[in-house]
Amino acid sequence: MRFLKFGIIFLLFLAALYAVSMNFVDESKNFTIEKEINYPVEKVFPQFNNLQNFARWNMFFSEDQNMSYQFFSPYEGKGSSMSYRDLKNSSTFGEIYIRYENPLRTLRYQLFEGKHSSPYLIDIKFKGENEKTKITWIIHTPKQPFLKRSLNLVTEDYIAENIDKSMKNLFTILGNKVDKEVQRKNLKFDSLMVENVQSQLLFGINVTTKNTKDALFKSIVMNHNKVLNFVTMDLAKRSDEYGEPVMITDADNFKDKEVSYFYGIPLSKKVGISDNNFSFRTLNASRNYVIYYQGSYAGRIKSIQELLLKAKKDSLRSGDLQQTFLEQPDKENNAVIKLSLPVFK
Repeated sequence: MRFLKFGIIFLLFLAALYAVSMNFVDESKNFTIEKEINYPVEKVFPQFNNLQNFARWNMFFSEDQNMSYQFFSPYEGKGSSMSYRDLKNSSTFGEIYIRYENPLRTLRYQLFEGKHSSPYLIDIKFKGENEKTKITWIIHTPKQPFLKRSLNLVTEDYIAENIDKSMKNLFTILGNKVDKEVQRKNLKFDSLMVENVQSQLLFGINVTTKNTKDALFKSIVMNHNKVLNFVTMDLAKRSDEYGEPVMITDADNFKDKEVSYFYGIPLSKKVGISDNNFSFRTLNASRNYVIYYQGSYAGRIKSIQELLLKAKKDSLRSGDLQQTFLEQPDKENNAVIKLSLPVFK
């Protein structure tokens, strides 16, 4: 009995302490988060003022695969809106509205969560500088009841982490969409260049095939179609949600009777897969010697040898050769490939 009384008194003490501490916590919170992305504002802004685009890369919405959406006209700019609902959790739903738009400069969102009548107010400012865009998020959280103010102690960290992950998703989507356009315009073939590349996550398949002209290229075409079909059909990825296909091989295995390679397509994050024929592979960030090549697929060997010779002259070790197909591999005599050889001391 004594322990029961002591427990009740202790719980009352904790409740009182919590209630007193809430006097020192604001009922709502304002904070600012600044980010920069290496794409011009003309490419970035449409990813924010079109809510169908916004929902695809923003982790608040895209992380939950059970989320269902409805979009209401107008579908972009001031007056557009979207509702969301978790199909497996009835308590997770809400609406977001664009209340103000100054094209390429400012947007204001209102986000209502669940049955709460007070929204999040989110102002986003855009400033384009030298093909980059500075993005400033100004967030005002809704007022919390007295006993729930402790939520404001973790809200900023949660939102900051969410925005950080979202910006990485956006960078990937814009990279897949914009880089394809830029690469086609600025390709310089048969010139050896040096590039610093970021890490990539590839989804693909391991293959071993005969190293003859017809057998190798037919194998590449077949496995390209296998991986692409899985990504677009089974994983339901759109064209700007994945990158150019990459084939990874030993740099000098063109001499061998058989070739082993990994053929993969870049994705932004790992997902669960049920087919054991496919797997994920990470390409680490690296410094690469690069040659853009166009011609017959068999003719690429001269460019590969040039990369290997350059690494040898510079007394550098080399990693696996990366062959990025800038055009879909379907014609052996008209391949467009970026040949990349990671080098290091």
